[in-house]
Amino acid sequence: MKAVIYYAFDDIRIENMDIPSISDTELLVKVHGCGLCGSDIIKIVQQAQPPVVLGHELTGTIVERGKAVSNFEVGQRVIVSHHVPCGECHYCRHQNYSMCANFKASNIDPCGFAEYIRVPTQHVQHTTLLLPESLSAEEGSFVEPLACCVRAVRRTPLLAGDSVVVMGLGSVGLLMLQAVKAVGADDSGKVRVYGVDLLQERLQLARDLGADDVVLAPADEDDLRQALDQYTYGRGADAIIITAPGTRPFMQALAGARKGGTINIFAAHSGMVPINLEKIYQQELSITSTYSSSPEELRIALDLLTSQKVRVDGLISHRLPLTRFSEGVELMRERAALKVYYQISGE
Repeated sequence: MKAVIYYAFDDIRIENMDIPSISDTELLVKVHGCGLCGSDIIKIVQQAQPPVVLGHELTGTIVERGKAVSNFEVGQRVIVSHHVPCGECHYCRHQNYSMCANFKASNIDPCGFAEYIRVPTQHVQHTTLLLPESLSAEEGSFVEPLACCVRAVRRTPLLAGDSVVVMGLGSVGLLMLQAVKAVGADDSGKVRVYGVDLLQERLQLARDLGADDVVLAPADEDDLRQALDQYTYGRGADAIIITAPGTRPFMQALAGARKGGTINIFAAHSGMVPINLEKIYQQELSITSTYSSSPEELRIALDLLTSQKVRVDGLISHRLPLTRFSEGVELMRERAALKVYYQISGE
């Protein structure tokens, strides 16, 4: 079978290797396709040291089942997520699942960008979900990134009627604004969601997917606050979720949040950001962050997609074969692609 193997940031090969063997408690899955995640790009750009497992937004069909596996059948379509928390350690008891040592150590074999994967026992038990007939393989590939968005929203305190700004409207930002709409407040009411981006076509997509309004990202941070005042009675946003990396989005969020508001750092940041600690203290601003998701949020995300409370039509801009892996990476790095999906075996 073919698989993408990472040797170094500038040495990523598509190699022929043996189809993995499975134990009695594992599954062998033939991969339909896999989305290219921003975290895959970060590992490459930041020159991560091997071993590095690339690809985790995948769906596939079970082609072999271990003798002790009773909850799945050969021929079923599934979603498989890559990390599994232990559920028992100090971090898990505090719901910091992505800080769990087992979470960080677990993964699929060999990677999501492969024709077949071995699904380890703990993944079979906790992060393998049946893909409903109503969802295509492409739609199912959004369960994992949507689950990360669901966790970000759940970690952001919101009340009905609150104003939420999503900064950065890539594929994750567009999932995020829908997740805010779907799970951002209790049944007593809804929150209002506003999207911010530099690209007009992404602002239009945000409108199409339910944003209450959109704002073209200004050059100056104070200009964003002024743009938000018309929606927030001059207070600023109750919460700002940053899905775009860099100093400017953070500084704009700091200026755009209301007194007592929350800033959730969702995108990875590699630079240093100057922070006015006095402002944070005097205005009681809360700064939090979200990394990855839990098995519970995977199930919530699947339900949101199945019920069509979250739509992903139009989010995949490029469909490529695995042999053009490097091309997809460059398209994402250059922001020429909204989302790259690698078609590996079809359905």
